Amino acid sequence: MSEDYKKTDLQGLNEEFLHIDPLEEAYREFMHDDAALRRSLAQHHTALLVIDLQFLDAAPGHGVFADAARSGVPIEAQEYYFKRLDHVVLPNVRRLQDTFRERKLEVIHTRIQSLTQGGRDRSPGHKRLNLHAAPGSKEAEFLPEVAPKGDELVINKTASGVFNATNIEYILRNMGINALFVCGVYTNECVSTTVRDASDRGFYTTLINDACATVTPELHNATLATIRDRYARVLTTDEAVSEIKKAVAR
Repeated sequence: MSEDYKKTDLQGLNEEFLHIDPLEEAYREFMHDDAALRRSLAQHHTALLVIDLQFLDAAPGHGVFADAARSGVPIEAQEYYFKRLDHVVLPNVRRLQDTFRERKLEVIHTRIQSLTQGGRDRSPGHKRLNLHAAPGSKEAEFLPEVAPKGDELVINKTASGVFNATNIEYILRNMGINALFVCGVYTNECVSTTVRDASDRGFYTTLINDACATVTPELHNATLATIRDRYARVLTTDEAVSEIKKAVAR
């Protein structure tokens, strides 16, 4: 029984109904417009959006994790995060990238990078957190396993949400993109903000569960529970790849 339920003003309520989402079916019907999603894929109006897979926040010994003991993230959480990245997320992101590339679908990358070497243009939030990746720095480099290829778009930002901090919506509209498959880090921060903002702007949005990571499984799962069928479909990489291959010819 939850602590809230034990409070005097909640006594007498049927606890069973406190754990049911009454709007789940209505939202799922909206999120799973299969015909529109297949049409978007077939017409090349869907893009893969890869969030912040760079040395600043996704590589041990660099950026946020340059000093593991002073990072603010417990060592055990770091071990979990990097194992999930290495063994699950990065291989799955690469599979998604390869699938999109094979079918001539757009692959778009975001990263945290300032406009200036000193970072005076950063958002107040990034200044408070001391998050900074200068142009040309190691922190701004993408992880080689999932780095951009050819003339794939790279969107630089200095805030959690790419829609709030950049002109990405303008770019997507120019390219006729109306649906996004989203992956990257952190699930509960930049990924979550981007998914919510994309949904609010009318994009069909799909979050790839096993192509995202954050520092604890609890944070990851809680974020998915909040996003699923409210702001995005949530699929596995296998499900996403299968859907794309069925909908889009090479």
